[in-house]
Amino acid sequence: MNRFAPLAVAPILMLAACGNGGADTSSAPAAAPAKPARVLSDAEKATLLASLPAPYNEGDLENGRRAFARCRSCHTIGEGGPDMAGPNLYGVFGRKAGERPRYSYSNAMRTADFTWDAEKLDHWLQNPRTFLPGNKMTFPGLPDDKDRRDVIAFLKVETGYQAEPAPAPAS
Repeated sequence: MNRFAPLAVAPILMLAACGNGGADTSSAPAAAPAKPARVLSDAEKATLLASLPAPYNEGDLENGRRAFARCRSCHTIGEGGPDMAGPNLYGVFGRKAGERPRYSYSNAMRTADFTWDAEKLDHWLQNPRTFLPGNKMTFPGLPDDKDRRDVIAFLKVETGYQAEPAPAPAS
């Protein structure tokens, strides 16, 4: 037997152990393939970033991308992306907590009565356990204010966030 064979098998076993990441596929039809992602240009990202409400309009997208790397083992962010241990985050802003179709949320999240916005996500990212006791997220949180600001700005730019139109001026 090749002495390196156990080393080659270990990554395969680790991937197999990941399973379906909490997605309930027992009665769900096969998922549609993810839409090809429209990649925003740097100029489009800068314009979208500048349109965000303060303090997110001053976010550092590169730092947000790096900080979000800690989240990628459980979450995808592309439109039509799969759920993993955590739900896909595309369109998260404005979504009621616990309502991503076909994702198997904890009872705490299913019965939570709020809609995701930047403020809620900031508190969640600071410490998910104390924000919503009984949720199943194992991530300990991002203690740094700047990292949270940058992750939220990054997610707004990368997950289809649509700013609410400004109210029409009174005549």
